[in-house]
Amino acid sequence: MAEASRMFHTALTLTLPPPFSQTPSRHFQPVLRRHPIRCSISSADTVKTAVTQKIPWGCEVDSLENAALLQKWLSDSGLPPQKMGIERVEVGERGLVALKNIRKGEKLLFVPPSLVICADSEWSCAEAGEVLKRNSVPDWPLLATFLISEASLMQSSRWSNYISALPRQPYSLLYWTRAELDKYLEASQIRERAIERINDVTGTYNDLRLRIFSKHPHLFPEEVFNMETFKWSFGILFSRLVRLPSMDGKVALVPWADMLNHNSEVETFLDYDKSSQGVVFTTDRMYQPGEQAIQKTFSEFYGEPERKLRGFREKTFLGYLYESSWCTCKSSKLLQLTAGENPMTLNVFISYGKKSNGELLLSYGFIPREGTNPNDKVELLLSLKKSDKCYKEKSEAMRKYGLSTSQCFPLQITGWPLELMAYAYLVVSPPSIMSKHFEEIAAVASNKTSSKKDIRYPELEEQALQFILDSVEASISKYNKFLQVPDPPMNVGMRIEIINGDSDVESKILPKSDPLPSLLESGSMDLDVTSPKQLNRRVFLKQLAVDLCTSERRILFRTQYILRRRLRDIRSGELRALRIFDGFRKLFK
Repeated sequence: MAEASRMFHTALTLTLPPPFSQTPSRHFQPVLRRHPIRCSISSADTVKTAVTQKIPWGCEVDSLENAALLQKWLSDSGLPPQKMGIERVEVGERGLVALKNIRKGEKLLFVPPSLVICADSEWSCAEAGEVLKRNSVPDWPLLATFLISEASLMQSSRWSNYISALPRQPYSLLYWTRAELDKYLEASQIRERAIERINDVTGTYNDLRLRIFSKHPHLFPEEVFNMETFKWSFGILFSRLVRLPSMDGKVALVPWADMLNHNSEVETFLDYDKSSQGVVFTTDRMYQPGEQAIQKTFSEFYGEPERKLRGFREKTFLGYLYESSWCTCKSSKLLQLTAGENPMTLNVFISYGKKSNGELLLSYGFIPREGTNPNDKVELLLSLKKSDKCYKEKSEAMRKYGLSTSQCFPLQITGWPLELMAYAYLVVSPPSIMSKHFEEIAAVASNKTSSKKDIRYPELEEQALQFILDSVEASISKYNKFLQVPDPPMNVGMRIEIINGDSDVESKILPKSDPLPSLLESGSMDLDVTSPKQLNRRVFLKQLAVDLCTSERRILFRTQYILRRRLRDIRSGELRALRIFDGFRKLFK
């Protein structure tokens, strides 16, 4: 849940933060037996042979049995009685749901420090922890290694119930292959950040293996501490680690609290409460137990369908079977239950931070529905061409203030930052007039100046806005190209079940060559991406990419509209001024 550090392997020399006091925990002498990771080889005619490794710990993301065992263990270990329980929910597979009336402004959770995992937590294998701390390993890789160490000890670890409730495969871009990133995120700048993050995790593991693991193989055997297990542990950290402001920004895993799901409209977050000596959050709205949404028909709940599917009544939904996995689907809107019968238990939410859809996908593996995230943004790439007459002078000014000749800036529905406009001024500045201002403009573009930031050069404004518009439209063309590419035919047969009412079911087998879009006539499909285990992987990743690109392109379209209007106003104003000038000139003649 916390924003990740971007350069893990370069930070391994950082010192650990000061410890905080924890309530005493039970001491025991576990039998330390590592559980190795078994490798299996899978091959196909069209791909190279690959080694896959199965993580033996954790559970399926919707497992309530493991979650119930976690709740019992936490209660036995000092967690106070809760007003929330773990249930399957509409978004996020499982989450904390109100069991009692919860008031606005009420504090919940109260997880004691003894149940929080942080850099100061006691290791079951104390010698392994001491080795890492002697080498000044910082919090992120230290906690990643801690998770693997405790997980491999299975029931010998104090944290076995918590680890058993963690997902076996977190929803993270760490599990996307490079080919999948290149294919599905080719239009989005989040692809570069995903590649950077994967490289950081790989570099961190390689550094630890070279500096520490290889020198202590009895503590860190390679069959347990390897790239696959580090991918899992970092995936857990990216999606569940929180930063606690009241504890000097300490990062920690908070069992039970990390079952809370994210809502972009919620502003409450986790923090340590000194008065109660526990990790809490304060609600910003009321919650009622077992509350259900008002039942509505298909068109009332989702809006009028974009097109009618032949022979389907309003309460009908389509179900598709991908390799024996069930999901529900409609041509234009997400649907989880038969329309008109859509009870939803009220999910209690917190905020994972003011993150864009791309950042949520990067760390947590999900994307909010379009238009629901007020913090959404898209990165716009601006570049200084080498053919620029002042390329050398401008690039030197950029480097001085930490900028590059290709720089990304965030765009939001509400506008763009002043730094973007300053960068555009710098790119379009002519050498004859503006050369002495290059450094001043670069300082504003980098946000590394204490002087006035809102600089304006009226003589350059039209050129700067046109430069930004050209970049926006170039980016839009990339999104259009990706979103208009039709899906290839499905490589597995599909069975379609048409359900009318309670028992009237028709089945139909679709040929392998019949692509899903042809069934839905045209347009992108909306699948139930809140249950990815139910979907064919390729369809799931494609839908995530479509959702991300659609939301980012929406911001670009809005920016394009604003830029065109401003340019039109500037140019029409200039034309009126010229006409007035010509009128005066003719008058005096």
